Amino acid sequence: MQMKPKTIISSGLLLCLLLSLLLCSACSKEEQTGTPSKTASKTITDCNDRKVEIPVQINRIACLCPESGYILAMLGQGDKIVAVVDGLQRDLILTDMYPNIKEAPKPKVSGAINIEELVRTDPDVVFVKADISSAEAEKLNKSHIPFLTIEFNSIKAQQYAIAMIGKAIGMSEQAEKYNKYYQSRMEMIQARVADIPEDQRVRVYHSLNEATRTDVKGSLSSEWLNATGALNVALSGELRNLEGKYFASLEQILLWNPDVILVNETAVADYILSSKQWAPLQAVINQRVWQLPSGISRWGHPSSPETPLAIMWTAKTIYPDKFADLDMAAETRFFYKEFFGLDLADEVVDRILNGGGMRTAKK
Repeated sequence: MQMKPKTIISSGLLLCLLLSLLLCSACSKEEQTGTPSKTASKTITDCNDRKVEIPVQINRIACLCPESGYILAMLGQGDKIVAVVDGLQRDLILTDMYPNIKEAPKPKVSGAINIEELVRTDPDVVFVKADISSAEAEKLNKSHIPFLTIEFNSIKAQQYAIAMIGKAIGMSEQAEKYNKYYQSRMEMIQARVADIPEDQRVRVYHSLNEATRTDVKGSLSSEWLNATGALNVALSGELRNLEGKYFASLEQILLWNPDVILVNETAVADYILSSKQWAPLQAVINQRVWQLPSGISRWGHPSSPETPLAIMWTAKTIYPDKFADLDMAAETRFFYKEFFGLDLADEVVDRILNGGGMRTAKK
């Protein structure tokens, strides 16, 4: 009689062992090898504060905004890009690093998504601009392809977007390393220019893509330029808003009469320096119309991850005495090695800093 309880206990133990073996045999590949299963998912909060469920394993990515393409390249995942927008295919270093970008389909043209073409690329996730229209969002929702929105309207927002993309594609550590670098370099610049009296600060007009297109208050471009210690003249006047782009009249620019003009398109710099209409400006008279550098993308452009380089280069350019020890060639070489894995020759560094010839012409 006393043997029965022991027999029952032994049978229970045996049953537990059998169940454990069955569970182990049914373990997913993720548990056995550390590789996520195809059905595993995670939730990401995008730049519009949407909570989106995406696959843990991301192998195919559609970049329907340039910001995402540059960030993926920076995080070493550019080979996973299967769809792009036109601008990404114009950057020579980027397409040399990742030839798949040059050949990738372009399912978005003039703001409209060709959903059939996008579906054919079979993406695991799609990155789009945060201001995507409700009609375009509805297309994506009906396709059942998860999409994440990207927005760069401030330095903080840019750093959040980079961290978010890093989390989405499993590269959080690299994204965090970049954000720490970004913050430390910006704070270094701000500390050195903090004591410049306002009446001694260099007055800058920043030409964004087109000669009279410029920064608006509350934009990434205006914030990074402010971090350099410059006075952005465009923030003190009325601008025309044309489909989300802001323009100053030439008459207004002549009234501002900036000390320096910064441009991010070579043709625009040439135009300003040779135009009779722009000739009265102090910046033109003194030949202080400068092309911003261009590498993976155009430094300081709203979609560029090279914002910390733009801050340093601009600060050194307009306040050379305060930054005599800042070697932009060395800083450029370090940045592209650290974040893009590129060993740049001296001639390539020179081309990047000169800014010209780094993009193909717009078709």
